[in-house]
Amino acid sequence: MYKILANTIFLGKDVHFLPDCHSTNDIALQMVRSGQVQEGAIVICGYQTKGKGQRGNSWVSEPGKNLTFSLVLKPAFLDITEQFVLNMCISNAIRKVLQDYVPYLTVKWPNDLVVPDFGKLGGILIENVISSKSWENAVVGIGLNINQLVFENEKATSLSKITGNNFDLQELFRLIITQIEQSYLQLKKGKHKEIKNDYLSHLYLKNQIASFRSENGDFSGQITGIDEQGKLLIEDETGELRTFGLKEVAFLD
Repeated sequence: MYKILANTIFLGKDVHFLPDCHSTNDIALQMVRSGQVQEGAIVICGYQTKGKGQRGNSWVSEPGKNLTFSLVLKPAFLDITEQFVLNMCISNAIRKVLQDYVPYLTVKWPNDLVVPDFGKLGGILIENVISSKSWENAVVGIGLNINQLVFENEKATSLSKITGNNFDLQELFRLIITQIEQSYLQLKKGKHKEIKNDYLSHLYLKNQIASFRSENGDFSGQITGIDEQGKLLIEDETGELRTFGLKEVAFLD
């Protein structure tokens, strides 16, 4: 169904389409560890039964309606401490493509794609293979709600639900992979500052008063940015700047 991409340099030259599977990330990770695939390989599934999201959440997708795929990267040119810059790079690339259809699209830290007042459009889960010496591989799992109209989760939405249009999945796939490759090549050139600035300029709830929950209870504050490790910076109602890693803070808005 999904063909090898002709207009890319290395991404999408090895495409593995599965009508259905449990998790494209799990399959891609197995292929990486067994030496079956190289950088640029993509596993894409028509119906993913046990997709994974951040915080251990599941990703439920209606058959044949959405894009669920994983791509293999080899970011050995980055230090292990720079893992979040890859998250920003991928998030930026997908947002750039989808904002042509929903221009008010934002990125909810760390890497959910959210349309304010509508809901979550998609998410990204990066699972890394790291040795004692270097960052060997990154399997980038991407789930995007495209043509699905009914969701069990009331916080979920789709391009079709927002716009009223039906979308060509193969064409969107081509556009997204092409943009990811362009953004990844910029990352290879060391454009970290530009990538971070782009990410922050579309960060959900940045500089807005919102409600959050941490292990110490609920509080109000505003997101001011992220630190060098990608942790979220929130200035609370007392003026204290607090730092949160993954799973350490929840959005209540």
